[in-house]
Amino acid sequence: MSVTNEKTRRSTEWLTGAGLRPTRQRVTLAELLVGDGQNRHVTAESLHAATEGCDKTVSLATVYNTLRAFCDAGLIREVMVDGTKSYFDTRVDDHPHFFWEDERELTDAPKEELEICGLPTAPDGTEISSVDVVIRLRKT
Repeated sequence: MSVTNEKTRRSTEWLTGAGLRPTRQRVTLAELLVGDGQNRHVTAESLHAATEGCDKTVSLATVYNTLRAFCDAGLIREVMVDGTKSYFDTRVDDHPHFFWEDERELTDAPKEELEICGLPTAPDGTEISSVDVVIRLRKT
């Protein structure tokens, strides 16, 4: 099987496994996100720029809408870094992140080195749904 066919197969299975119809735009974006089997962190803008390097360009609005659909389906997780920029992570298990301020890049941090000793009590009528850990780094 060729590399292109393998990427398309992997991407189509990823989509259909989550109950999403594999439209041309979704498959194009899925190939860029998970086609090689690697996890990655992208912004809508960086993913849109990556489509310009292939023969199947997708509008920026479609990228945003598709990333939202992927999040809603549980395929990716949105990581808010500073309230103005969202990164999307193809690794959906709970794990911390490093945010490299100088490069404005998000990477996985070692999960096994993180220890959370306690959390505050949630207000009445609520429950803690998740805890996001983003460790900001800058060069000295």
